[in-house]
Amino acid sequence: MKNYKTVSAFLILFFTTTLIAFSQSNYGLLNAKKVSEIGVKSDERIRLDQDKPLPYEYVDERDILWSKVVWETIDLYQKQNYRLYYPTNEENVLANTKSLFTTLLENIRTGKITEVYEDSQFINKLPVSEIEKKLVRIDTASYGYDMLNQGETNIDEYIDKNFIKAQDIQAYQIKGIWYFNKMSGQMNYRLLAIAPMAPDVQTIGRDDIVDDAFYPVFWVFYPDARFVLHNSHPTKNGFAAHVESYDYILNTRAFSSVITKEENMFGNRSINEYIRGNSLFQLREAEKIKEEIRNLESDMWTY
Repeated sequence: MKNYKTVSAFLILFFTTTLIAFSQSNYGLLNAKKVSEIGVKSDERIRLDQDKPLPYEYVDERDILWSKVVWETIDLYQKQNYRLYYPTNEENVLANTKSLFTTLLENIRTGKITEVYEDSQFINKLPVSEIEKKLVRIDTASYGYDMLNQGETNIDEYIDKNFIKAQDIQAYQIKGIWYFNKMSGQMNYRLLAIAPMAPDVQTIGRDDIVDDAFYPVFWVFYPDARFVLHNSHPTKNGFAAHVESYDYILNTRAFSSVITKEENMFGNRSINEYIRGNSLFQLREAEKIKEEIRNLESDMWTY
């Protein structure tokens, strides 16, 4: 199965890179009046690129008849979610066409995204220094320690560093709230937080440890990241007339996901905590929760 995923990922990356190169070479071709204008942004394009994300509407809590907070997992191995994963090799792509993980991480490092937390409850805020520690594992050979004990300080050749990279992100976990607004008579969804999921950095690159689980690297309070993600775009697929931003994809829920947890009286326990060892039953429970949310809007209109 891993070989199949590796081959599939390679083919997708190859075609994606080809399409990016093609789209980059033809940028501005439709509006160019001279050959020298091909590949150059026009003043109109620059003006349009400076727009801001559509602000969320103000919601009065007194108008909310019902609400439910849910956690979902976006599996990046599913075809519909490839736009949130690729490109993993970002050396030859446009500056604003990077993977979602790289976009988040770079803007956290530059301070454009500041609302970063250890978990989805937004209790412990993570400084950049702590995030960097979670992204790297440093292995020092025994001979390197011997040299340190002898007073040597230059032991770089005996140090091996392993980092969590874009290619290591296997999924995203999101937290959001579904609510029924009596003023609009609609069921709405508001994304609250997003977290990239990766293997434990202590297991990356090691053959002596087998751990198939993956964990949140950090949690970003989503409203704080909207401006950045509005100006960041996923890889073009070569067919769409309009390339959506990451903010558009996430807010319109243009992805495939599975509910893993809902807000409840049992301490917001996850599905796998009360349905153990049976993936099929866990998936059925997730679909049951989703169906309840879908049916609620029509039930509101009925009664």
